[in-house]
Amino acid sequence: MKVAYSLKQKMKIATFLFAIMACMILIRILEDKSVKSMNESFVSMYNDRLVPATDLFYIAESIFAKKFSLDSFLYSGNPDQKDVNLLKTQFGKFNTTIDSLMKKYEKTFLVKQEKEELKELKIRLIGSIAAEQHVISLSDSHSIEDGRKLYETVGRATSRRTLQQLTELMTIQTQVGQELIQSSESMVSRSKLYSTLQIALAILIGILVVGIISASNVVQVKNDKFNLN
Repeated sequence: MKVAYSLKQKMKIATFLFAIMACMILIRILEDKSVKSMNESFVSMYNDRLVPATDLFYIAESIFAKKFSLDSFLYSGNPDQKDVNLLKTQFGKFNTTIDSLMKKYEKTFLVKQEKEELKELKIRLIGSIAAEQHVISLSDSHSIEDGRKLYETVGRATSRRTLQQLTELMTIQTQVGQELIQSSESMVSRSKLYSTLQIALAILIGILVVGIISASNVVQVKNDKFNLN
């Protein structure tokens, strides 16, 4: 009877310890998953937010540079053919840089709203380039005054709308970046919780082991006394 009771108690303890061990393994798996997700979030923060944000800044810089060059061309006297050719060369380089940065940006991870804004930005850029080329061509083939009129009625507005669209895209970049930061903070909190649970379970196992040893000693003492009697 005592043997059966002792075996039953040991089975209960073994089952309880097995359950604790299973919980610790599950917590470890969840913690590894959380760390992996955290790492992916940080990588995405760099590759899909920080680098693209820098690229958008360089696109804006190129647009401003084109605007400055065109303003200087139209309002700094009477440019000759040499100035026209130089401006065309400069614009060709700026447009190549913008196109390269846009293609690079398209390859990053984009949320739905970013895709829509990017599509609109591409349309605005095409319109802006067409307007600039028209202004330069009109200034070259007719007169600088005609080029100025076209620039003031169409060119400036087109450039301004392009920059506004670029600003909207940058704003979305910032918002998505903030969401990634919040997600990372949540992952860190979960990781801390998993560590706390592991420590608590380790302490519980320690208490159980001490309890089992103490119980075994008590039983041994009783048996010794019984044998002496």
